[in-house]
Amino acid sequence: MINFKDNFSKQADIYRQYRPSYPEELFNYLQSLTPEHDLAWDCGTGNGQSAVSLAKYFKQVYASDPSENQISNATLHERITYKVERAEHSELNDHSVDLVTIAQAIHWFNFDQFYKEVKRVLKLKGIIAVWTYGLTFITDEIDAVTQHFHDHVVGDFWLPENKLVEQEYKTIPFPFREITPPSFTIESTLNLDDLLGYFRSWSATQKFMDKHHKNPLEQLKKDLLPLWGEENTKRNVTRKLILKVGQVN
Repeated sequence: MINFKDNFSKQADIYRQYRPSYPEELFNYLQSLTPEHDLAWDCGTGNGQSAVSLAKYFKQVYASDPSENQISNATLHERITYKVERAEHSELNDHSVDLVTIAQAIHWFNFDQFYKEVKRVLKLKGIIAVWTYGLTFITDEIDAVTQHFHDHVVGDFWLPENKLVEQEYKTIPFPFREITPPSFTIESTLNLDDLLGYFRSWSATQKFMDKHHKNPLEQLKKDLLPLWGEENTKRNVTRKLILKVGQVN
């Protein structure tokens, strides 16, 4: 297999446990755009989180990821076929796919090669949807601490691809007829350890730990405790979902 930037295999189990789920309304909206519901391709599927949701609407889901560890942690489903392969080179047949989804992953892809592959596999009037999400919104005081952690504690370890997320995908190429989607948010209820587990799944946090041989989340926990209250207190957490939707011309 051609080398790829593997930023998540090491913490695949943490990724599965602590990354947020996407709203069901998102998948209901996306399936409403496709004339047929035979096959969806969830590219960069990770642990299959989006693939499982797509399986509610499509007869078959093809879920691929270049990370063997991610696929080994994926949720099994009778209508999902998991493949370890790069996004730019799939085993899918020409013009066989109704919907292509890429959740929190397209910033790692080779855009030109991947979009060529998307146009090869999508049916006429097929849909592509890519999305990411921003930082957590909890309270102004808590958000200020987590923003500082993101920008200054692990800030030097974010890669250029991560900057595309910070720019809300406004700067990525998207050579499709764009469709303006409704707005979605990711809502969850977390205790403090859940939130820290999410920060631990960040590639930048892992790179910090590799270099400095210490866990920066220990200090972050001390900083957050006075603002959070009891560790087991559940707080409402909101993330803005950034979505781009297109159709093959």
